[in-house]
Amino acid sequence: MTDVNQEDLNHALEVLGLTLPVTSETLARTRRALLHTWNPARYSNLTNNPKKYMQAYKKAEEMTKLIEAAYTLVDAVLNSQDAPNTIPPDDQNVIQQGRREHGD
Repeated sequence: MTDVNQEDLNHALEVLGLTLPVTSETLARTRRALLHTWNPARYSNLTNNPKKYMQAYKKAEEMTKLIEAAYTLVDAVLNSQDAPNTIPPDDQNVIQQGRREHGD
């Protein structure tokens, strides 16, 4: 793997709601769906209460940034593999071990 920490990859996959093996198509489709869900503009007519609106808007902005960062990390790992379109399942054992250690 590249300089990517396994824990960071686990977190990125968790943010995206993905499990291994991951393909570039699955990654792109998941990113689009999550960005649509968390688009800050979707919260503009959610409520007439400005305080609640700003809370929802800020949460959506944070999630958008988190989704983009997770996508960038997983995409970088995908592009660094020998088979550039899939993160191999043998990395899954390492991720499952990490989850057991952290109680996830």
